[in-house]
Amino acid sequence: MDAAPPDLSAVMAALAQVMPRANLLSDPEDTRPFEADGLTAYRRTPWLVALPESEEQVAAALRICHRLGVPVVPRGAGTGLAAGALPGEGAVLLVLSKLNRILGVDPLAGTARLEPGVRNLAISEAAAPYGLYYAPDPSSQIACSIGGNVAENSGGVHCLKYGLTTHNLLKLRLVTMEGEILDIGSLAPDSPGFDLLALITGSEGLLGVVTEITVELLPRPLRAQVVLAAFDDVEKAGAAVGDIIAAGIIPAGLEMMDAPAIQAAEAFVHAGYPLDAAAILLVEVDGTNEEVSEDILTVRRLLLQSGATEVHSAEDEETRRRFWAGRKNAFPAVGRLSPDYYCMDGTIPRAQLPHVLHRIGELSAHYGLRVANVFHAGDGNLHPLILYDANRPGELERAEAFGADILALCVAVGGAITGEHGVGVEKIKAMCVQYAPAALEKFHAVKAAFDPAGLLNPGKAVPELHRCAEWGAMHVHQGALPHPELPRF
Repeated sequence: MDAAPPDLSAVMAALAQVMPRANLLSDPEDTRPFEADGLTAYRRTPWLVALPESEEQVAAALRICHRLGVPVVPRGAGTGLAAGALPGEGAVLLVLSKLNRILGVDPLAGTARLEPGVRNLAISEAAAPYGLYYAPDPSSQIACSIGGNVAENSGGVHCLKYGLTTHNLLKLRLVTMEGEILDIGSLAPDSPGFDLLALITGSEGLLGVVTEITVELLPRPLRAQVVLAAFDDVEKAGAAVGDIIAAGIIPAGLEMMDAPAIQAAEAFVHAGYPLDAAAILLVEVDGTNEEVSEDILTVRRLLLQSGATEVHSAEDEETRRRFWAGRKNAFPAVGRLSPDYYCMDGTIPRAQLPHVLHRIGELSAHYGLRVANVFHAGDGNLHPLILYDANRPGELERAEAFGADILALCVAVGGAITGEHGVGVEKIKAMCVQYAPAALEKFHAVKAAFDPAGLLNPGKAVPELHRCAEWGAMHVHQGALPHPELPRF
């Protein structure tokens, strides 16, 4: 027999002993702003929202919820795109936005200590007086929090050279579901024992609640310059990406946009993009003046050899910022093209980029839905934006099926179902495509080691094996695909 649902008033009374009563919200009028993250197709009004103001309050709240058997869903700034912070039934939504202090910047060590609610961009702003910055720069960096970045292992347009969140972390403080506080990682080059820092990064709130983060800061490069290249064919642009990497150039950023994304971004930002292009590449190199001058010449030559119809170098910082502003605002800009869009996130080997772009075009025709492609092309992280209208019956369902086929395509060519947005609720079925049952069992074993009661963010990221069976046992095995009615990849 299932346990009786927790009593709301009893849970609120217990939590009110460890944090201000004003920080506990249960009226639907107060909790509705927290009903979804950036993936607004998935909504649920929270049962109870708690906004702790310190690590001590977080730990105390988790101890109470563990004792009462109440599930807890951690939430950051709410900019996630996989419904990872979707409120649970009868669960406390633990919102960490009030833990937003920069605890210290050490310019000599090149580090910053932060609470999880600190905005990504605020880290670089605090480090700027010392000539330092924090490298990972998601498109949502003006709003997203460092705690959410850790939960999803976020990247950004400069992750090709400087890595994802996991490559720029040194230490974490983690509170378990039982309220125990753990120190993970080290300020030294390595730490004793297993690399738990890498395990926690990208764990989507399933293993613990992060309350403090120490990140590495980098010196600002002496010079950075970006080249914009236009192509009359999307597949040519995809092939050019491989040509640049094969030549030994590791750009700071290497981004791609197709025609719909170009046109939307240009109308929104006026970045100076060519509106007649089928695709553009943004290639940024940084370093010393001599390095940048040499690499820019090489990149321009390679782009022209790869079929670029025009190549423009940003001659000043204002132009460079404008070129990047178009790319970083591509997601909101695409809202000009359609009332709704479904943002995908998968990864592929770079060599497969032309083929995958071609197949996405075929799938677009198959489903009768337009797609705007925005890619971290340099590291093979795809962000196709599937355009649909939720007011038209069946279009959301077609968009979800289209997205599922894109993820299956990523797996079939040797990639993965997520690069930086996480699994959450959105991609949980695709986990059955990516992983065999034995692997999923191991994931559950790791979860149980940190959270034996299964109370942290339940129902997210890792599916139960019986759910995969209910969904059709979709695991790809030796090339077998979950949608055999479609042409093989």
